[in-house]
Amino acid sequence: MMPNLAVTIVSYNIRNLLEACLNSLQADLERSGLEGGIWVVDNGSSDGSAAMVRERFPRVRLVASDQNLGFAAANNLALKALLQNTQHAACNTPYVLLLNPDTTVQPGALRTLVTFMADHPDAGLIGTQLRYPDGSFQHSAFRFPTLAQVFLDFFPLHHRLINSRLNGRYPCGWYERGEPFEIDHPLGAAMMGRWEAIQEVGLLDERFFMYCEEIDWCWRMKRAGWRVYCVPQAVVTHHEAQSTRQFRDQMFVQLWRSRFYLFEKHYSPLFRWAARQLVRLGIGAEMARARRAYWRGELSAEAYQRRMEAFRQVKRV
Repeated sequence: MMPNLAVTIVSYNIRNLLEACLNSLQADLERSGLEGGIWVVDNGSSDGSAAMVRERFPRVRLVASDQNLGFAAANNLALKALLQNTQHAACNTPYVLLLNPDTTVQPGALRTLVTFMADHPDAGLIGTQLRYPDGSFQHSAFRFPTLAQVFLDFFPLHHRLINSRLNGRYPCGWYERGEPFEIDHPLGAAMMGRWEAIQEVGLLDERFFMYCEEIDWCWRMKRAGWRVYCVPQAVVTHHEAQSTRQFRDQMFVQLWRSRFYLFEKHYSPLFRWAARQLVRLGIGAEMARARRAYWRGELSAEAYQRRMEAFRQVKRV
């Protein structure tokens, strides 16, 4: 018998993608023979997502929030409910998959992940190989942030640098050969954690409203002696940023709030000082680009004002 599995999905206003995600998830659970409990936390959607889950997926446990709690707090809501439910105690459900609603689970992914966890008791958290909807490659594993990565966020000098180790990427060939490899952290779109590790290091830090929560989680797991892997044999299609793109400028501010908080938790004062200098320099460059786009008519006055206000907020963080 394969071990049981719990799955948590946090969704916001992407009803159709959520439905496709749940269909793919249930289909792969049936193929794998796993007994999977699925929890969906709806973050105050206004597109009928919660009603769709109730109507079409009666076996899915729905938590309908009346507000957007953010990624970490909403996932924790489901994780706490799981921990309180004796049917999902760590002894019966040793693994939990945190899955974005804009993903599609490819056949065999769940069995591959659970089998890897069972065979590697030192693994606290693992990620999948992510693919874009057209099947093209998407980076799904990263090194912990560095000053070089902060610089390249604002000044992408060359596409080869963007996809290089200097920018925290692992070589594409490592994914292509299909063998699991150890990483610093996966992208949070699809990651499986071991309950034993989660209970040791704690749940996601809710001070991260959006972004960087998985980086912090992996950092804490590694410090506790757990290892983190990418398992490229498990493939998940990721539509990428379907919820956050609804609020592009607000999410830019949230990204840097989360990064500065991450730096505060895990980096030296010298690193934090240098990172802030790079961000200020980068924001100045971004403001100049936005002005040129506005003068060329590529940005409306309203969009220009929103973007400039987002840049000013990041400078004040």
